Amino acid sequence: MQTSDSIKMITEALVGFHKEVAKIPKDSNNPFFKSKYASLSAILDAIDTPLLNNGLVLVQFPSGENGLTSRLCHRSGEWMEDTYVMKPSKDDPQGRGSALTYQRRYAIGAILSLNIDDDDDGNHGSNLNDNQKKEDQPKDDKPWLNENTKEYIGAIKKLQEGTTTIEKIESAFKLSKTIKEKLLEAQKQTA
Repeated sequence: MQTSDSIKMITEALVGFHKEVAKIPKDSNNPFFKSKYASLSAILDAIDTPLLNNGLVLVQFPSGENGLTSRLCHRSGEWMEDTYVMKPSKDDPQGRGSALTYQRRYAIGAILSLNIDDDDDGNHGSNLNDNQKKEDQPKDDKPWLNENTKEYIGAIKKLQEGTTTIEKIESAFKLSKTIKEKLLEAQKQTA
């Protein structure tokens, strides 16, 4: 990641942005994984006003062969940017366009720390071994508990107050290893 010499003002603006931005609706379906995700248009609609209200603008542009550069700018002139490359699965105009849309969606989510997809703890990115088929995997319709959501913040608060347990949270949500560790830490801080 590259930044302007100072990032004090842009950091303060990002705090304001996070106070305003709503949870991004998951308005699209991924039939391959039987899951929902937030489309690029839903993300752009959700972030537009909170960005502007905090003097922020996000610009994205193709870079090189298969790269995308995303730059978050603040009215003070401060900025943050990064570029990454994604090889399209099909090297034709549709494949390149699809890869660019995917890159844009995930770059926006990463730069702004948005909750745009179900957290699967990397399961979809992992290859199952030859003896395991997707249909052999246990079915679990519980949603993932994602960090910085109202559900997560409520769970942390209830754990610290001693009014719930991790077991109760696990009965309602799937927990990644990282989230479970954070919940255990919060439970240790019981009021």
